[in-house]
Amino acid sequence: MIPSTARVRAVWALLGVGVVLAFASSLAAGEGDLGDPALRSVFLELRTYRFATGFLAGGALATGGVLVQGLFRNPLASPSLLGTSAGASLGGATVILLWDAVIVGLVPPDMPAELVLPIGCLVGALGALALLLAVTGRNPDIVTLLLTGFILSAFFLSIGGLVTSLAQESWELGRAVIAFTLGGVEAKGPRHVALAVPMVVGGFLAAWAWGRHLDVLLAGEEEAASLGVDVVAVRRWVIVWTAVLTAAAVAIGGNVSFVGLVVPHALRAHLGALHRRLIPAAFLGGGVFVAFADVLVRIVPARGTIPLGVVTGLVGAPIFLKLLSERTRHGRLA
Repeated sequence: MIPSTARVRAVWALLGVGVVLAFASSLAAGEGDLGDPALRSVFLELRTYRFATGFLAGGALATGGVLVQGLFRNPLASPSLLGTSAGASLGGATVILLWDAVIVGLVPPDMPAELVLPIGCLVGALGALALLLAVTGRNPDIVTLLLTGFILSAFFLSIGGLVTSLAQESWELGRAVIAFTLGGVEAKGPRHVALAVPMVVGGFLAAWAWGRHLDVLLAGEEEAASLGVDVVAVRRWVIVWTAVLTAAAVAIGGNVSFVGLVVPHALRAHLGALHRRLIPAAFLGGGVFVAFADVLVRIVPARGTIPLGVVTGLVGAPIFLKLLSERTRHGRLA
């Protein structure tokens, strides 16, 4: 179904309004009184960086979700199916676990931990990708990729559980690992944003460049190949850039669930399947979704901080079930 021009414009208008409202809400929500002139600028700066971090993480996950759903030609696919989310989380948790005991002695004395954590997440995501491609061979089919990615995700999650168990020997270390794996964008600053921007922007531009090939793949791999598309190269590079986007998101936000599944799935119903239209919309939608989820983290009364990944799961799961129910009722799952 080709969406009408009016519907497309309405969706873009809603996304624009959503960005503005999310930014305003993020600046207004949280502890601290903005009426205090002595501290207002400090609070606004901290909340601005927190909004930017959450927006980048959400945009990266949603963009990766568009890539994976286009690759598998299935709106129920998400980056976690490839094992990259679990691999990036394992890489980051391992960096936290080994930071004081091993890594500090291997890096330059002035290198901050904020720089090493994204590197660990990227290594974990790319390691998961390398293992996926090594197991599936040079020309894997879609079913093989799905099954292998599912098994690798379970494997990496098991190792991640081991890392979390080892971290419990130290209260502070265990708390840091658990907080990272559950997700959150609190206490983020300019370094986090500066480190995330190159990975997210690079991944977004690459996704945009490969979007045209994914459009052709919608007709089927044999049809795409007959039109001159190198299906194997498209599949490989889409997986690579999905891994980069996932690593960036996990590095700055931890495990944030359902963003890469819900946002592209919802927007596709209103914008159609053309990836060069869907990718930028998903980036904005994912950023807005995570930014509003982080606002909920701050305003929901609780003794401690509610993990961001818990909020996105509690909000995203019902939304996805509603979308899935509507599509199934109308007989158009794909």
